[in-house]
Amino acid sequence: MRRAGAAAADQADLLRVAAAPARRGRIVLCGMGSSYDVCYPASTFLASAGIAAPMHDAAELLHFRLATLDGPDFVILVSQSGESAETVGVARALRVRATGVPTIVTVTNGTSNTLAGLGDVALDTRAGEETGPSTMTFVASLVVVGALARAITTQDPDAATATNAAAAVRVADTVGHLVDQVGLAQRLETWHGDRDRTVVLGRGAARAAAEMGALTVKEVVGLPVEALQTAQFRHGPLELAGAGLAAIVIATEPETAELDRALAVELARLGSAVLCITSDDDVPEGTTAIDVGPLDRLLSPAASIVPIQLLAWRLALARGRSPGGYVHATKVTTRE
Repeated sequence: MRRAGAAAADQADLLRVAAAPARRGRIVLCGMGSSYDVCYPASTFLASAGIAAPMHDAAELLHFRLATLDGPDFVILVSQSGESAETVGVARALRVRATGVPTIVTVTNGTSNTLAGLGDVALDTRAGEETGPSTMTFVASLVVVGALARAITTQDPDAATATNAAAAVRVADTVGHLVDQVGLAQRLETWHGDRDRTVVLGRGAARAAAEMGALTVKEVVGLPVEALQTAQFRHGPLELAGAGLAAIVIATEPETAELDRALAVELARLGSAVLCITSDDDVPEGTTAIDVGPLDRLLSPAASIVPIQLLAWRLALARGRSPGGYVHATKVTTRE
């Protein structure tokens, strides 16, 4: 995160070039898997500033929604490898148009990749080499996409990247504190136990941690986990509540934290094991709580996801799996 914050500051001139056309047309955020999840905080942040920036997964955009994009539009394509099949497909499909080609900004780990070569502006997260499930590349992408979102909302990209870099350092310090807590991973494993149903709930920017957290558990542990927008859980899935359910509620968004804590208490009263990740020291009754503190909205998912990553690590070991390996998938998905 610290490296990515510095990388964004070093690329302030590129952010300045990118931000200008973003203010003239529609903004679309796009990715697959963890790179799609990265887009939630920026989409939420921009919307809070009165700027519509919808998200599309790259496969849906490529096959069904490409006709919605036109020349004045601004497309942010996120792919940690720069080789994800669907995201590269979107860039190629836009590039072969005779007219109506939007501005394409790519966010990748390094720029020696196919996607970066197709962009008008190529931003580098400088995450470094990663061989297993996405952890470093996820948070580094959060930082650089966050810097771009800030640059779009201000006329001073240098100030935006300085703010972003300082926020990245604060969140990185929180991540370090969580990882250094002796016994936290084991306590999380005990909290989950052998429950057969697991959900991760989040809203707004916190959906990045919820969606990516569930993806990580599925990928690392081979355990089915569902991520839902918190309010959606009441619309049917509430029937999952009970002794067999482990529910992780990420209650870090100020606008909805009280509602999220109330749901956590209700689930605990219904017999579920509830882990509540909060931004204050309020422990909802009957739950296990982890306080990550009040952090920058664009980057807070990097801290909120850490307890879920630690849980995935311990559950994988308990099930005889290598937390950094794959059974069926691969690190980079190069075919659809």
